[in-house]
Amino acid sequence: MIVYEAVKHEFMQDVLKDEIALKIYRSYKEKFGRTSEKEINSWNNSMNYMYKVLNTPLIPDESGIAIEYKVPATSKRIDFMLSGIDDKEKNSVVIIELKQWDKVEAVTDRDGIIKTPYYGRQYIAHPSYQAWSYAQLISEYNESVQKSEVNLYPCAYLHNYFLKNNDPLTDDAYEKYISMAPVYTKGDVFKLRDFITKYIKKPDYKKILYIIENGKIRPSKSLQDNLVKMLDGNNEFIMIDDQKAVYEAALNMARESYRYGKKQVLIVEGGPGTGKSVLAVNLLVKYISEDMVCQYVTKNSAPREVYAQKLQEKFKKTYINNLFKGSGVFYESEENEFDVLIVDEAHRLGEKSGMFKNKGENQTKEIIYASKFSIFFIDEYQKISISDFGSKEDIYKYATLNNAEVVEMKLESQFRCNGSDGYLSWLDDVLEIRNTANSDGFELDYDFRIVDDPNFLRELIVEKNKKNNKARIVAGYCWNWITEGKTDRRIYDISIEEFNFQMSWNLTNSTWAIDRDSIDQAGCIHTAQGLGFDYIGVIIGNDLRFDGKKIVTDFTKRAKTDKSLNGIKKMYKENKEEALRVVDQIIKNTYRTLMTRGQKGCYVYCLDEKLRDYLKGRLNLIKKSDEYLKSAFMKRKASEDEAGYPLDE
Repeated sequence: MIVYEAVKHEFMQDVLKDEIALKIYRSYKEKFGRTSEKEINSWNNSMNYMYKVLNTPLIPDESGIAIEYKVPATSKRIDFMLSGIDDKEKNSVVIIELKQWDKVEAVTDRDGIIKTPYYGRQYIAHPSYQAWSYAQLISEYNESVQKSEVNLYPCAYLHNYFLKNNDPLTDDAYEKYISMAPVYTKGDVFKLRDFITKYIKKPDYKKILYIIENGKIRPSKSLQDNLVKMLDGNNEFIMIDDQKAVYEAALNMARESYRYGKKQVLIVEGGPGTGKSVLAVNLLVKYISEDMVCQYVTKNSAPREVYAQKLQEKFKKTYINNLFKGSGVFYESEENEFDVLIVDEAHRLGEKSGMFKNKGENQTKEIIYASKFSIFFIDEYQKISISDFGSKEDIYKYATLNNAEVVEMKLESQFRCNGSDGYLSWLDDVLEIRNTANSDGFELDYDFRIVDDPNFLRELIVEKNKKNNKARIVAGYCWNWITEGKTDRRIYDISIEEFNFQMSWNLTNSTWAIDRDSIDQAGCIHTAQGLGFDYIGVIIGNDLRFDGKKIVTDFTKRAKTDKSLNGIKKMYKENKEEALRVVDQIIKNTYRTLMTRGQKGCYVYCLDEKLRDYLKGRLNLIKKSDEYLKSAFMKRKASEDEAGYPLDE
């Protein structure tokens, strides 16, 4: 998605008339929502500098200009792109990462990371690394870029930055990335112009931008599908911005702990789809390659079972089991027994361990005690059980008890939900988890629908699943699991009589996410959390309703077989207000988690009709009836049948 698009002479006129920032803002607001005054000012500043760079007849007037291009499958945007034809008649695009920086603090020993006084004095990706990684992602995800042989040439332009002798920005430590994406600073107008004219000789009349904007996007990589390659040492995922910063910080801290016995803890906070699990596995592979004793830890068994299933053809079971562990196995561990413990879904850590919850004292405490270096990937909005005790507060508490230094970092780059930060913020606002600026909607390129018939929801998901087995139905745990342990497919758990709709819960706890025949089964929060799909269909039970004024939660509508609310009745008797607060958080977090499992789309059916209407109203979809959706669906299906293959998403 491109926010502003023009040919060069149109862009130059918009800058001359002082209209460029306003035009970018209007388009940005329409496509993404509001933005800050700071960003508007940066557009004004940067575009005036780009005017100077482009103010030459050597760059054709009909070359394409794109500003704020959203990188496929991510929430990241490229500041400036220029398209044209080179002297060999090849399609060319120059990618420019624009920075307002006027200083940096220091070179670091972390690959591609530089220290700046910005963003709270964080270690962040070097501008050349940023530009290079964005170009790599476009090449990876946009199939049309490869088919049309579009050559991408990234660079960075820090137009406010005075380069000094022996400047950390251009230190030899960054030579690898600067060689792939040159960095230009204040006074480098002619140098940047020379870089552009090297690749843009003739106009393309925005043709190449059309290819990029409308090109076929490859399906996003899933962790479960690429796990074997990752453990073989292949770099399957390009890390960008905050991901890269966290990865390099985690490597640096682990090496310090490993070499000098310095006990350390890293807290990494990030919402759904920010790449926590991908980072965790990437780090696991790297630590193993450096001969560290390391394990990947998660309370939820579903991801571990899926990973084991994917790895079993290449690796021995004992090897797999030694890499991936549950969170309740460290209560008997020796101090510093492990070099590194990587804890995914740390918000789900419990207190006591064992089948009867009678072993150990606190899982967070035991993990920190057992490892020289521990990493906790956490999102406290994904707590979905009364027994979920993992928190930043506890991590700090037990780190202090173990004399461990704590570093806290945050992941914000969004890779799920088509990279839509707006969708996630909108969802938090709609579910009344927290107030956000996205009360009115989100980017329209994420396929989100409210349907009036669960059979239609199933029809949509089954159709999507035909392509690559990456679509599933999930539901709130409001129906008893009577089929647990049974294989009789004539028995159903979920029944919605009004629509003659029946479905069973997943027949296996472990590999439902990847089993081909599980499309006919509904997953619950326990089998879906920690995993991702292309499309997700969510059935919202009567534990979440709308009373005409606000969202209400009702734990009495939860199934008796749901153990996530064990103990709630006792808590309710002892402290009604606290019990209702805890339950409200768990139920809302559960649906938030389920509704963020889909990379490309999420379809929702609500048992409560008022909730359905409320969600439609929030989407301005009241007039877009289910009949309209069915009609659109059938037209699309007919077109696909005629074509003989699924149409591009």
